[in-house]
Amino acid sequence: MSSSLPVLAFAGIGLMGLPMSQRLLAAGFTLHVWNRSADKCQPLLEHGAIVVPTPGELCEQADVVMLCLADTAAVREVVFGAGGIVERARPGQLLVDFSSLEPAATREMAAELEERTGMRWVDAPVSGGTAGALAGSLAIMAGGRHEDIERVRPLLAHVGQRLTRMGEVGAGQVTKACNQMIVACNALVIAEVVALAERAGVDAALIAPALAGGFADSKPLQILGPQMAERCFEPVKWHVRTLLKDLDNAVKLAHEQGSATPMTGLAAQLMRLHGGHGYLEQDPSTLVKLYLPELL
Repeated sequence: MSSSLPVLAFAGIGLMGLPMSQRLLAAGFTLHVWNRSADKCQPLLEHGAIVVPTPGELCEQADVVMLCLADTAAVREVVFGAGGIVERARPGQLLVDFSSLEPAATREMAAELEERTGMRWVDAPVSGGTAGALAGSLAIMAGGRHEDIERVRPLLAHVGQRLTRMGEVGAGQVTKACNQMIVACNALVIAEVVALAERAGVDAALIAPALAGGFADSKPLQILGPQMAERCFEPVKWHVRTLLKDLDNAVKLAHEQGSATPMTGLAAQLMRLHGGHGYLEQDPSTLVKLYLPELL
């Protein structure tokens, strides 16, 4: 291992955080990790990761601390809660947050962290799902100072195929909200399509391959279409609750900006309806059950 490599830290070893951390370890980085449920770190321990007992201790030796957490409240707790990053952070360190959060909250937390410790913030939410995390092909949309993003660009090349600076801190989160608006609305209409095709006597499993390369084609269609048609809801690759949280963030952002988002508002309500039926922890492929009630 080259001594010139920066030391990294990672908090949030979940569906996305685990494969991203595994890729960083495979690239030869020293990696300190923390997760609320420490047992989820076990696969990383076997490949040389160093587990620490509190988020703050991630800062002891790391040059860059990365987060991939569930929501704004989780990030705030890890950064500013008891034993949090704010207690050990120092000037010269960078926090890179892959989580999907409210843009305004991101800007507020970034300003507070820098004021109190000198540690700077890059919001870098990702798109591409667990498959992209495993392959290192994620799309990363970043907000932060130009020099900070360029500093982490070589590191993030190990987890993503593309890193785009969208603007100052918070701009990455705005872009992620736009991404999730497209993804969620797409997922819901794909569910409608599968149900309609089946009721009209068409084999819904043929929809995605038939439309491949055409104007209606998309990654969600090619992934979710077959899963919905084949009733293949496991393993869970992402969660309905995540899409709902991101849609709510998008609606809130639109309200703050005075921007009309009627499609996204409807998508949020449909996603909330589905989640209320017990599907919050399930894969979004289960959305087809909204339109085929016989599957319930």
